[in-house]
Amino acid sequence: MIGDALNVEVGQEFSTRKLAAAAGVHRPFQSGICGTKKDGAESIVVSGGYKDDQDFGDVIVYTGHGGRDSSGNQVSDQSLDDSGNAALVTSHLEGLPVRVVRGAHKGSPYAPSKGYRYDGLYRVTNYGSTQGIDGFLIWQFRLEAYEDTPIPVLVQQTLPIADPAPTGGSTQPPAGNEAPERLTTSVQRIVRSNAVKRQVKEWHNHACQICGLTVALPGGKYSEGAHIQALGSPHNGPDTTDNVLCLCPTCHVLFDGGAIVLADDLTIVQDGKPGEKLRTSPKHGINPACVALHRERWRQ
Repeated sequence: MIGDALNVEVGQEFSTRKLAAAAGVHRPFQSGICGTKKDGAESIVVSGGYKDDQDFGDVIVYTGHGGRDSSGNQVSDQSLDDSGNAALVTSHLEGLPVRVVRGAHKGSPYAPSKGYRYDGLYRVTNYGSTQGIDGFLIWQFRLEAYEDTPIPVLVQQTLPIADPAPTGGSTQPPAGNEAPERLTTSVQRIVRSNAVKRQVKEWHNHACQICGLTVALPGGKYSEGAHIQALGSPHNGPDTTDNVLCLCPTCHVLFDGGAIVLADDLTIVQDGKPGEKLRTSPKHGINPACVALHRERWRQ
């Protein structure tokens, strides 16, 4: 399950991984990544298993899976074909939240003093390869806490806190909150919306319906799901597949900003000039009322 585990509070502790698995927080007893390339990563465990991991509280630089021996040393290169690494790539490309569980270890001042602790939802903001401490290629994933995810209070105060350069972050650790308020509504809305968007993107194999561009990245393809009639007040568009387009990032910005609209026959009109027809799929119907309301919004 993607998103928060049912009936589990952020900060809840578990003495063993079996208990964490039974609660649905992190299902595998051993693997640090739970998920698949198709569905994305459900959860990860940060427990000091990889030397190259870095934990800054609201930012985690997480080393992918693979290439280690029984002593925990990196003895070969990692690959994005590994199921766990591929799952984290999908979470990044699709904007899916990942549950983070921290385990007790000396490498992080945010780790619990014992056992395991559920620390809420994080997003995978980027990923890339680098040469690890042991000299082999590793894949690392930057995870950032959602705005409403409470950051754990420092447990091991004696360790230095470095800046998570080069990807940003503060040189000072966050103060934390001993009585954090838990707000997950907005994240759960993202999860529901992604189910619809992912289906539309799958129908079009991530090719932009306006310009035809397919953005290919290491580990997968990237596209964005754009609502034709915007969600929420005052537009109140439906979160359904017939109100979503598969677009590249550039066309998404142009469409949302009114530089591109659609005629009733799905002709693409850019800056007031009609051009080609929208690329369509037999599986993907387009709601004409949503098209008309989007066009009316920009008065073209």
